[in-house]
Amino acid sequence: MAIISIPSSTTMFPMPQQVSRQNREVVVAEEIGRARMLTINRPNHLNYLSGETALTLGHNFEKYENDANADFVIIKGAGRTFSAGGDLHMFYEGRNTRDSCLEGTYRMYWLCYHIHTYKKPHIALVHGMSVGGGASLMAPMKFSVVTEKAFSSTPEINIGFHPDCGFSYMLPRLPGRLGEYLGLTGEKLRGKEVVAAGLATHFVPSQKLFQLEKRLLSIKSGDEDTIRSVINEFSSNIHIDERSVLNKLSIINECFSKDSVEEIIESFEAEGSRKGNDWILAVLKSLKKASPTALKITLRSIREGRTQTISECLRREFRISMNIQRAITSGDFYEGIRAQIIDKDKSPKWNPSTLDKVHDDQLDLIFKPFEDHDLELQIPINEEEYRWRGKYENSSYSRLRGSVLV
Repeated sequence: MAIISIPSSTTMFPMPQQVSRQNREVVVAEEIGRARMLTINRPNHLNYLSGETALTLGHNFEKYENDANADFVIIKGAGRTFSAGGDLHMFYEGRNTRDSCLEGTYRMYWLCYHIHTYKKPHIALVHGMSVGGGASLMAPMKFSVVTEKAFSSTPEINIGFHPDCGFSYMLPRLPGRLGEYLGLTGEKLRGKEVVAAGLATHFVPSQKLFQLEKRLLSIKSGDEDTIRSVINEFSSNIHIDERSVLNKLSIINECFSKDSVEEIIESFEAEGSRKGNDWILAVLKSLKKASPTALKITLRSIREGRTQTISECLRREFRISMNIQRAITSGDFYEGIRAQIIDKDKSPKWNPSTLDKVHDDQLDLIFKPFEDHDLELQIPINEEEYRWRGKYENSSYSRLRGSVLV
């Protein structure tokens, strides 16, 4: 749910004709042979994910999974970016109305569950930004293709939020303590780094991406080996620059395995004082500017996610997200959006202002299960328990619409 400006060097690749005609649909759905193509279609708004976008994507993923004529699904973004994640203006505008964005949040989490447990092959074609909630649509795909112009991050700590939409499940499953590093620092991975880290499956040069898309659309079946073979034809080998953070894993593993955010920063500072570790200084500066509450929430969430299933992680993340939106211990989320997106002064006033003022009892309130179990995210604990019955329309929130709760 973060926003990062698109570099001026980003280039555009061809779009479907109906998208380039400024189609007003937030998602363009196409049925082409045995393939189904979903294009996030808000190119003038960085393909932000609104509640309507999540609803439309979820509806189509469900439809295609049950369609005997659909063998696989492709998802991409219109224009120069994949997706900048959640629409932060929407959250800020609703800050004074209790649970104004609850429905959109609920639908986004169900969409993530759909994607993680999908029964047919799905493919993400990622060019440009894939950030926060946008990255949550890329990383779980059976096949996720990135170009040299692609970059990915989970920078939610900079707006007083936490890496959500399944990232507390995905981040701790990256190599070593890379997940803690990415979650706590919000640092970007670019192009081949995204593949090398395990957040994408293939690297394809941007000039070949449209050709790959055309070839995929011509496939006559959803056989995974056939899809993989086609993507491999266009893929390039991965060679990581020696300056990449992925070549610093020994330092990252040592520092980001510590028990607390305070200990992580102290250890990282010690490493930064050593010769040849100048790269740490800029990361430390960013780390120290983040919301203290968000940092502690993020570390605890990632650590809990290390031993949990995707369903357990999504349930917990939904709970955290709703409690942050309700500002039960801190208004950092809205202050972060104000500073980064609304006023753009880049000077948020966090409350509490320092890590030592963020206490465990405050965190416990954010992580605490809802007293009414029916208000939890209703997704299966066991995948085969049920498939689609837990959607927003069937939730207690929908039934309580109009009451004091919502």
